[in-house]
Amino acid sequence: MRFGDDGLVPVVAQSALAGEVLMVAYADRAALEQTSATGEAHYHSRSRGALWRKGETSGQVQRLVELRLDCDGDALLVLVEQQGVACHTGRRNCFFRAWRAGDWRIIAEPEIDPAQLYPDKE
Repeated sequence: MRFGDDGLVPVVAQSALAGEVLMVAYADRAALEQTSATGEAHYHSRSRGALWRKGETSGQVQRLVELRLDCDGDALLVLVEQQGVACHTGRRNCFFRAWRAGDWRIIAEPEIDPAQLYPDKE
């Protein structure tokens, strides 16, 4: 596996059950080690500069089904069983905008209020 100059590799999280692309994140070696050791998806938060377990704050955990490496060795696909929503906006996935008629349109509404997912942010 090839990590970028920043020590990170992009990770696409996909529902193992539905095939739906849920989100894109980044991982470093520590995140991948924790993912393998615990069976739950861990990532590297670029904004916090730290390791984080998906769902550690929101409870919206991703259980690992399988890790896959792309042909160039520089991107990962993580197949997961998503518990709840994947997006911090409260939507099922992070791809809720579609280019339609020359503009970005919201095509999915939140399933849960983000304030319920992250009560400490208020």
